[in-house]
Amino acid sequence: MALAKMSVPFLDLKQQHRAIWPEIQAALDPVLAQAQFILGPAVERFEAAFAAFIGTRFCVGLNNGTAALHMALHACDIGPGDEVITTPHTWVSTSWAVSYLGAKPVYVDIDPATYNLNPALVERAVTPRTRAILPVHLYGQACDMDALQAIARKHGLLLIEDAAQAHGARWRGRRLGSLGRIGCFSFYPGKNLGAFGEGGAVVTDDEPLAQRIRRLRDHAQQGRHQHVELGYNTRMEGIQGAVLEVKLRHLDAWNDARRRCAARYRELLSGVRGLTLPAPPADPSAHVWHLFVVLLEGAGRDRVQRQLAEQGVASGVHYPTPVPLQPAYAHLGHKPGDFPVAEDVMRRCLSLPMFAEMTEEQTAWTCKALRESLCAVE
Repeated sequence: MALAKMSVPFLDLKQQHRAIWPEIQAALDPVLAQAQFILGPAVERFEAAFAAFIGTRFCVGLNNGTAALHMALHACDIGPGDEVITTPHTWVSTSWAVSYLGAKPVYVDIDPATYNLNPALVERAVTPRTRAILPVHLYGQACDMDALQAIARKHGLLLIEDAAQAHGARWRGRRLGSLGRIGCFSFYPGKNLGAFGEGGAVVTDDEPLAQRIRRLRDHAQQGRHQHVELGYNTRMEGIQGAVLEVKLRHLDAWNDARRRCAARYRELLSGVRGLTLPAPPADPSAHVWHLFVVLLEGAGRDRVQRQLAEQGVASGVHYPTPVPLQPAYAHLGHKPGDFPVAEDVMRRCLSLPMFAEMTEEQTAWTCKALRESLCAVE
């Protein structure tokens, strides 16, 4: 039977929110009635629930994911003269956090199968100035944490996880964010667990570290009007805590739905000429598919995206330019060719629609449109 043309958004937050609106409204009403807009009981409840979900002792709610990375590195005393090894293939916030503190981001190329940090190259990049490894669990899939933990132990380095795209993902049964000294999360609305605006958090088992970040987020206050160090205003809003506590109850089910969507993509796009699908994860239940990213073989990405849009299918690019080749990092002296795997992936990557509420019909239409688009640009 022929498929009827349809519109497929990149994600559909309106549909997600309609399905749980009574729960959201019930959670927001007390925050609004009591005017608990900054921190407060709703944030405290979410912090406790998220720490339990990740499997850590502590969670500190913050105002966005960039702040989570910044506060984590600051609390670990990363500063001028220090080097932090990280990935060129990610959103720029990972590097911003290093640079805000006067430290130097050191980039190594990615694994061609997972698009995450290549541990062999991490080992080679360690110098006497290296203080930390900052891996990004890209697209919802874990980095090789066994290898990274071993490198960190061998060289006495901090291991700080950027899990901003990996809410609920696992490595050998443990939730990401719980395997390093500290884990950092973003609750940007489009994440697997998204707020009603901006939000972020750090998780850790280290009580002094958690206490320091709680102070730092609130102008470094230790008691009212007593500021014990240079502080920040990175507090989570009460409304975001309330919304996130509700959504957290649905996260496992939403991630399961994303896995089913990814499986349908794999089935319908298997063997399509000119297309490389994501490598299947060793443990399908551990990947949370924040994004479903394919690589185009030779086809012009811009033309494919235009063809998809004409068929009603939204798409994205995550990400087009390696962070060290951005103008903001020109002072580091990197040039095209320094990160061949990342550069190749970033030239050819295309993100297809992926959200928990995506129907089988929407997935089928997306795959049909992609196949036709690839034929049209040959």
